[in-house]
Amino acid sequence: MLLKNNIPIGYVLGKVKYDSALVAAYAIVITVSHQLKIFNFDIPIGGVPAILGTVISLLLAFRSNQAYDRWWEARIIWGAIVNDSRSFTRQVITFIGNLYDAGSSGELKERMIKRQIAWNYALTKSLRKQDPYKDIKRLLSDSDFEFVKAYDNVPNALLKLQGMDISRATNEGLLNQFQQIEMERTLMKFTDSMGKCERIKSTVFPETYTLYIRLAIYLFIAVLPFSLFGLFGYISIPLVIAIGTLFLLVEKMAVHLQDPFENKPTDTPMSTISAKIERDLMQMWLDHRTEDQREEGKNVDTKMFYIL
Repeated sequence: MLLKNNIPIGYVLGKVKYDSALVAAYAIVITVSHQLKIFNFDIPIGGVPAILGTVISLLLAFRSNQAYDRWWEARIIWGAIVNDSRSFTRQVITFIGNLYDAGSSGELKERMIKRQIAWNYALTKSLRKQDPYKDIKRLLSDSDFEFVKAYDNVPNALLKLQGMDISRATNEGLLNQFQQIEMERTLMKFTDSMGKCERIKSTVFPETYTLYIRLAIYLFIAVLPFSLFGLFGYISIPLVIAIGTLFLLVEKMAVHLQDPFENKPTDTPMSTISAKIERDLMQMWLDHRTEDQREEGKNVDTKMFYIL
């Protein structure tokens, strides 16, 4: 993701470099031809260019707002995923079995926490149309990995495994029914977040709208030199280039923001968020295991006291 303190100007201008080159060539040809008296007519700047500029500004504003809404919604969804992942891990640690039980329930807890971490990475890869198995194999047991390989939707398969373990823990008495309901409610939140991301991913912004705006921008650039060279002469060349590039950059920005799951620098930083979730969840689990060991040490000391 691009941060405000490391945006290279070359990257920004590189998005419209070919369009800007065409604008520059066009502006030079038109301005030089006018100065050499090859043709001699002007278009008042308050006429067609002003009307086109106003219309394009309104269209670009609407387009940018719609694109930013999609990007911001994606970021809100992943913010909810962060919160729900922490809540689910806390439920796993405190609900399943005894808080200081390091037996079979401890193995179940670790498996479910790592599976939740894997879910975040799998969702990230699935939304970007990348291999979802690359980052999750190290987090899953062999049986879990073989299970999810049979599914096209890997994140959904991981949630199914979580639900199966919750049901099994309830049947074995490691969870009561109220705790089961709360954990299932958290899984439903993950399902809801996944569905929202898939909705954004599958809803394509109308291409005709992009085409119309692009044609309007090119028409505006085409008539702009005829309104400027009569006032500024050769200075109109950099003016046309600057104004045209600005309109093209705004339009390109909207195009990038409208698809927040395409693995671009302007995307929602899902990989970074998933890595942060992994750090937080593993710290919660390691702290819990440390508490287990500390409590076990106290129990051993107490037993030795009674033996003596």
